[in-house]
Amino acid sequence: MAPVTTDTPRSAPSAPSSPRPATPTALLLGAARRNMRQYGMLVALGLIVVLFQIWTGGVLLKPNNVTNLVLQNSYILVLAIGMMIVIIAGHIDLSVGSLAAFVSAACAVMMVEHHVPWVLALVVALVIGAVAGAWQGFWIAYVGIPSFIVTLAGMLLFRGGTQILLGSRSLGPFPEGFQKISTGYLPAFGPNTNYHNPTLLLGLALIAVVLVQEARSRRRQREYELDVLPRGLFIAKCVAMVAAVLAFTLTLASYRGVPVVLLLLAALLIGLGFVMRNAVVGRHVYALGGNQAAAKLSGVKDKRITFQVFVTMGVLAALAGVVFAARLNAGTPNAGVNFELEAIAASFIGGASMSGGVGTVFGAIIGGLVLGVLNNGMSLVGIGTDYQQVIKGLVLLAAVGFDVYNKRKVGS
Repeated sequence: MAPVTTDTPRSAPSAPSSPRPATPTALLLGAARRNMRQYGMLVALGLIVVLFQIWTGGVLLKPNNVTNLVLQNSYILVLAIGMMIVIIAGHIDLSVGSLAAFVSAACAVMMVEHHVPWVLALVVALVIGAVAGAWQGFWIAYVGIPSFIVTLAGMLLFRGGTQILLGSRSLGPFPEGFQKISTGYLPAFGPNTNYHNPTLLLGLALIAVVLVQEARSRRRQREYELDVLPRGLFIAKCVAMVAAVLAFTLTLASYRGVPVVLLLLAALLIGLGFVMRNAVVGRHVYALGGNQAAAKLSGVKDKRITFQVFVTMGVLAALAGVVFAARLNAGTPNAGVNFELEAIAASFIGGASMSGGVGTVFGAIIGGLVLGVLNNGMSLVGIGTDYQQVIKGLVLLAAVGFDVYNKRKVGS
């Protein structure tokens, strides 16, 4: 006889609890945590500006000093952009200062001694930079010699080449068109408004681009079901960005307008920033620096990417040499000294990681501005160059130490 079974009612399975929506505070903290280095350096830059603005009695943010700050640091910012990409790829380049000096010497010889038109001299200078970068990239990517050794050899080679071209003399002056690369301004037009009208138009265009980019990024995050900032915080962020751009625009427009070299920096920031953020080659650079073995297994052509990175760095080093020579209006044998150290420091302060795979082009600009404001502010208050070096060394050590601390915190 089969055993009698009684059906006992089973409790219905409980419906999975829906995840609680993130609070505005949690979203804000999460965004800050994901961008700790970049936001931290932005805050640090703001504090440094406020400190020296008070310390110098308001001189730091005067329109003529702000313009001078851009002109003084333009070639370091160009180098920092390229150095950031090199460090993201997991390498280092110690030759950029010597290469910039060699290119500036070559430009001086071409224009002063051989009367080459300055446009042709500029093109030849960029070609020299590309060839130098390709030379170093070949040994690093295809022969397998570490970048530290190759670029150290390049530093000696290009410094010696500069001495061969110039000896102990300085060559100048340069044609006016060449000088305007570093000292020229956008020409003024339009009615008299007590401001530089083209600068105002560029500022308004930049504000429109920033707002469209932020809205597009927010919409893309929603499409991928990622957390986004609440509407109120998003509006506050946009208002802060617009206020910063507007203040900078009015400051420049109240003096002589936008320097030509600032337009050059903006083009590099937008172009290379887009490539590193959106293009396939940019993602491959990050992948290569983050984990070379995994990147190779994923199909990344590591040798070609490394070669392209150093060619790009060579062109940017040549461009920095051109900008420096145009500002100095002469080719000198001592040009480019310590430029590579300034560029490396700007990259690490701006968010690069020693292990590679981390950093942004915008971060390189922020790091360069931190150093530039420190240099300018300390000079305005009369701090000697010896103490300036000590302070900049401590800032660099603090930035890298902050990176190491964050990595250990994430790992634990």
